[in-house]
Amino acid sequence: MKKFGLLLAGGLAAIILLATIGPMIALLMSLVLLYFIYKQYVKTESTGWKIGFILIGLSVLGACIHQIPSLIGVAAAYVLYVVYKKWTKEKTINNIKSTTLS
Repeated sequence: MKKFGLLLAGGLAAIILLATIGPMIALLMSLVLLYFIYKQYVKTESTGWKIGFILIGLSVLGACIHQIPSLIGVAAAYVLYVVYKKWTKEKTINNIKSTTLS
């Protein structure tokens, strides 16, 4: 029964992860772009360019905020990792029990 629960949780987490892989990639790209915009903002000395980088940064920040539901996919990846660890731990315990009984 425990394996059925792990299988069900793992299957659901895998489906959620696959459904949110696109928004997760978009969030990652937006955060990388925001980082480079910030680095350019810090390096520039012109007030006009600073204002331009602020405006571009705010629009990219809006795109990042729009991708917040992709964090559900990150949580699903973590659940999938935990299910995998528990599944292999249970398999290892069963192997140890079978070798000690033999």
